[in-house]
Amino acid sequence: MDTNRARELLRHERERIEKALAGEAHSADTDLATRDQHLGDQGTELQDDELAAGLREQLAAELADVERAEERLAQGTYGVSIESGEPIPDERLEAHPTAERTAEEQARLER
Repeated sequence: MDTNRARELLRHERERIEKALAGEAHSADTDLATRDQHLGDQGTELQDDELAAGLREQLAAELADVERAEERLAQGTYGVSIESGEPIPDERLEAHPTAERTAEEQARLER
């Protein structure tokens, strides 16, 4: 994959994640001020808090994926599987810019 295209894909991915993280932070700040303090609402609030925390954790992991991909790009190893050293097809990188493995390797890992 062309280095400039890879940088563009990773920049877009970073922007998407950072925007989502900023939205989550804003949502958490405003939720505290607007919540009712009724005992019956505590279960719902706890569930909402846990869902939001899970989303923030997922976004942080995705941001770490972007940072690792940017590091591989700087080192000249972007687009090469960290497992086998085989090239990762451009189509996969277009769909998943932070891919560290070929689709087959990833499927095996997830089984």
